[in-house]
Amino acid sequence: MTPRVAVNLLWCQPGRVGGSEQYLARQLAGLALTGPLNFDVAVYAPRGYAVAHPELATFAISESRSTGANRAARIARESTWLESRTRGVAVTHHGGGTIPFRTNGRTLLTVHDVQYLTYPQYFSRARLAYLSYMMPRSLRRADAIAVPSGYVRDTLIDRFGLDASVVHVVVHGIESVDRSRLDVGAVQRRHGLEGMRYFIYPAITHPHKNHRFLVDLLAGPWRGTDINLLFIGGEGRAHGDLTAHVASRGVADRVRFTGHVGAIDRDSLVAGADALVFPSEYEGFGAPVAEAMALGVPVVASDRASLPGVIGDGGLVLPLDPAAWADVPHRIDSDRNALVAAGSARAAAFSLLASGRDLRGVYDGLLR
Repeated sequence: MTPRVAVNLLWCQPGRVGGSEQYLARQLAGLALTGPLNFDVAVYAPRGYAVAHPELATFAISESRSTGANRAARIARESTWLESRTRGVAVTHHGGGTIPFRTNGRTLLTVHDVQYLTYPQYFSRARLAYLSYMMPRSLRRADAIAVPSGYVRDTLIDRFGLDASVVHVVVHGIESVDRSRLDVGAVQRRHGLEGMRYFIYPAITHPHKNHRFLVDLLAGPWRGTDINLLFIGGEGRAHGDLTAHVASRGVADRVRFTGHVGAIDRDSLVAGADALVFPSEYEGFGAPVAEAMALGVPVVASDRASLPGVIGDGGLVLPLDPAAWADVPHRIDSDRNALVAAGSARAAAFSLLASGRDLRGVYDGLLR
């Protein structure tokens, strides 16, 4: 009998959970590229997931009646609805960072990040209590653990005393985009950006994303430049404070918010930017920087968490000190060709196939 692998994505609300959604979807898409599988894969997801991810049509997707928006209900559903449908599986892959109280088969746990250890102030009291209770227990119960970067791997091993042999890096796969097929000008016109120079930051407005840092640069050392800021992404917990800060610094005419945009608009807006700037305080991986490098756009990012390891020598990695970023507009202009070439070379490490091969290796190990 062909062994079965169940993938628990009940936590993964399409368009609502940030980079972790694409991380899992892309590694599964990459898995399908690795050749014939000696196991069957069944995906369990919230309502609407299959429509949002047609690239995974090769796998059987069973959707819950719930959207997953209610965390307490989702947690209960994992130990009831999911448990009953995965009896007899060889492996259950829990993609959301914790293992339910009831599960079947050997377990693979994907941990995207452990931001709560570094920035507990950015979490609600209830969420922090849940993670502090569930994360250590889940890590101890897992037969194998998958992470997106060496930084997260090292953190888990150091902070939780894990055996290094059970923690595996599954790289974040980046979909190949043919830049020549993007109608960058049309998308820019639709967003009122025609003829405008801008640095782009694709990130939900959560506190750790640190949008304020860029606003302060625009109001300070970048004031005399012709650079504008384009913030694309949904509204997070810091959105209200951020818009007020933009107004208070007197740069509202040079900062644009698009909200969430679709993949084609996102890629087009990134491709048309002078640079992607990424001053995040914490990332488990930081997919937008890899996506920008693949599109031939210079990248400037903070030196925090996983970002130095992901970018390598493919972009500018700077401390979160305004003085270190003061001459970024000049460096982008003077070093653009070198930055584009270095970024393109670095992005080659993050293919869908590479991600799929990493995942398949972990599955194969659990099935032996």
